[in-house]
Amino acid sequence: MPQIHKIMSDEEARQIFTWYEKGVTSKDEAQRQLGLKDSRFYLLLKRFRKNPKGFTIKYARNTANRTLPKTITIQIRRELEVDKRLITNPNMPVMFYNYSAIRDDVESATGYRTSAQTVINYAKKWGYYIERPKKKAHTREVLTDYVGMLLQHDASTHQWSPYAIDSRGKPVKWSLITTLDDHSRKLLYAEMFERETAWVHIQALEATTLGYGVGVKYYADNHSIFRFVADRDRQIHRHSPLNTDDVSPQWKQCVEATGMKVIYAMSPEAKGKIERPYRWLQDRIVRRAARENARTINEVRLILSQEVDRYNNRQVHSTTKEIPVKRFERAVAEGRSCFGPLNLTKTIPPVESTKDLFCLRGERRVNGYGTITFLGNELTVPANLPDGTVVALHIIPDVDKTSTGSTEVRFLKNNKVLGYTNIPTPAQLRF
Repeated sequence: MPQIHKIMSDEEARQIFTWYEKGVTSKDEAQRQLGLKDSRFYLLLKRFRKNPKGFTIKYARNTANRTLPKTITIQIRRELEVDKRLITNPNMPVMFYNYSAIRDDVESATGYRTSAQTVINYAKKWGYYIERPKKKAHTREVLTDYVGMLLQHDASTHQWSPYAIDSRGKPVKWSLITTLDDHSRKLLYAEMFERETAWVHIQALEATTLGYGVGVKYYADNHSIFRFVADRDRQIHRHSPLNTDDVSPQWKQCVEATGMKVIYAMSPEAKGKIERPYRWLQDRIVRRAARENARTINEVRLILSQEVDRYNNRQVHSTTKEIPVKRFERAVAEGRSCFGPLNLTKTIPPVESTKDLFCLRGERRVNGYGTITFLGNELTVPANLPDGTVVALHIIPDVDKTSTGSTEVRFLKNNKVLGYTNIPTPAQLRF
């Protein structure tokens, strides 16, 4: 309710109290007209009775406005200047000032607590302010009542630090991959990779499934890693009249093998829910990477892990009004979880090892010498199979960051493992 001095004049207030004192109006009517509750009404009535002619409702400050120490305003300006350099850098995924992050950074650097509004006030005063465009209203509600019912999965590729530059002076971009639980808004998975590939998305699926269990549905966009779209991807299969979803990408095969389903966002607005945590992480990571002079992917990964911890364990979510991990744990405690244990005997098809669940898949024909060719390697199939027999391959790349690493190639027939072999990881699989 507005303050009384903002909705009426001293003369109007004096008249209402005069009518009350003369019995012209009741107490309830006087309070309604003044917009006051009991305590404030009686306080002003006491002041009116003491000096009716000099009575005023104007607000009088008894203490001076609080001023920040100079060291704090200097730190605020320093952080605003960091944001300005990021905003004006065309390679940085930052378009607006993040005043909440600046407030947190000021507190971290000085130990002094202030508000985001205070930062905004100084920013406007000094010219560090960009008006955000008004957007159409969008849905922010939680669609599920159970954790594990809907897992939202996506990736974002950017130059995450202004100091991530290659030997030619060009920006280096890395891919952030995350999986978010719809009900709790908890980030179940978040990792930075040098390149976005089907294999790193499969690794994300494996980590989430082994860490939390098998959920119900995965929610993704229409990126070619997640979905075959006929008009866009037909050139890859130009000899076949394929329709959308006639081809199942590697990542989708792995999701469905666990027993979960994949559904797709049909519009940019539908993707907004997963993109908002990305923007939150994006701003925080880029600002910290700039402030901490982060130059390598491992340095940015460390920042990412700390910001995910903040998001999951300490940040009150703007939609749910709860801390994500607390909301997740409460749902589990109340029996509202769709996560089930991974049972290899109930996967599609049943397998004996998770290697045959979270893998790249392919097929080859055995030649008359009992061998196949795989990415330039001639491999012996560990079984006596007739010439022309089709065998399934399950490929598990394992790249050592200091060398080429090794890749396990598993041979299957009728979903039974015939054997496996290890080869130096081909260049095509060095993710």
